[in-house]
Amino acid sequence: MRNTEHSRSQPAARSPAHYTVWQWLQTIYNLGVKEFNSLGRDVALLVLIVFMFSGAIYSNAKAKPDALNKAAIAVVDEDRSQLSHRLLDALHEPYFLPPRLISRAEIDSGMDAGQDTFVLNIPAGFQRDIEAGRQPGIQLNVDATRQSQALVGAAYIQTILGEEIQRHLSRSSLTPQAVPVHLVQHSLFNPNLYSAWFGGITGLINNITLLSIILTGAALIREREHGTIEHLLVMPVTPMQIMLSKVWSMGMVVLVGAFFALQMMIRGVIGAQLTGSATLFMLGAFVYLFATTSIGIYMGTLARTMPQFGLMAILLLLPLQILSGSITPRESMPELVQWIMSATPTLHFVSYAQAVLLRGATFAMIWSDFVIMLAIGLVFFIFAHRRLCRTMGSMG
Repeated sequence: MRNTEHSRSQPAARSPAHYTVWQWLQTIYNLGVKEFNSLGRDVALLVLIVFMFSGAIYSNAKAKPDALNKAAIAVVDEDRSQLSHRLLDALHEPYFLPPRLISRAEIDSGMDAGQDTFVLNIPAGFQRDIEAGRQPGIQLNVDATRQSQALVGAAYIQTILGEEIQRHLSRSSLTPQAVPVHLVQHSLFNPNLYSAWFGGITGLINNITLLSIILTGAALIREREHGTIEHLLVMPVTPMQIMLSKVWSMGMVVLVGAFFALQMMIRGVIGAQLTGSATLFMLGAFVYLFATTSIGIYMGTLARTMPQFGLMAILLLLPLQILSGSITPRESMPELVQWIMSATPTLHFVSYAQAVLLRGATFAMIWSDFVIMLAIGLVFFIFAHRRLCRTMGSMG
């Protein structure tokens, strides 16, 4: 009788299924916390993470601009006419520094000393020949050793001078034929064509890819090098739990760093005016990290040491970044390369990120890239899980 009463006074026991699921998730959480502790003791990786989401983003945006900015230019004005003065006034900041007037004899010495990137020589009688319907030439000397400015500077100068000459002839009614159509260009999403906006977003995408693969792969190799993989083999944990713990912990580190870089570096320091939703971008980044962290775990099962993993990462990351569409548009690649890269999550994430951040696309417009990234992530996750099971089975 007392046994019966005692049993009735006991609280209802938790169902085995509920208890198993809760313990399974708690194990994943505890293993993920262990990864945070292990990462906190790795100073080199911490410094790398901070730099990749701060200094590297800024450097990628500002180091190699494809737009002309305060280029040094000198002018030899042998015409001294109203038109030549208008041409000099058209060469102004932010594209050029104030033009420096020099003589013909100073052209070579100025360029040899590195004082001038461009030297414009306006010949005598230039305005007279233009108004008479002739086609006089203007000499432009370019210092090609300054590659970032020389590549685009000549095109800038040609466009500016052509517009000023056309405007002068139109105002003086001396054009031989009236132009029936005027082309007016409107640049959407980035009206001033600031290359830093594109460079910052490209750097953010590339760094998300690099760090997510390196951190998860290094986390798995660290288990082997420190001998803790043997501890995991004798514990009641499964390869799925080990894998999910590394995916969520390292993915969380990269996700927090990406959010910081987007808000503080790209929007704050670089000053990019992004019209898209940061929440939608982070949602896509979360799905993308699911795929890249799985790739990192798969590579971690193949490599035995960190040097081996580093060599493998170089061979993988270079094509992922160069052929992702962030540097060269996908349509400009050979069809075979397009077909191969369509099986990687990077190509779709670049399209997704540019559409959301720069063009302000909604989820209804880019849901296909989201679904494709999720499908590719599931495939890589399955491959990585099978490889991890075989690796741990051979060790056990």
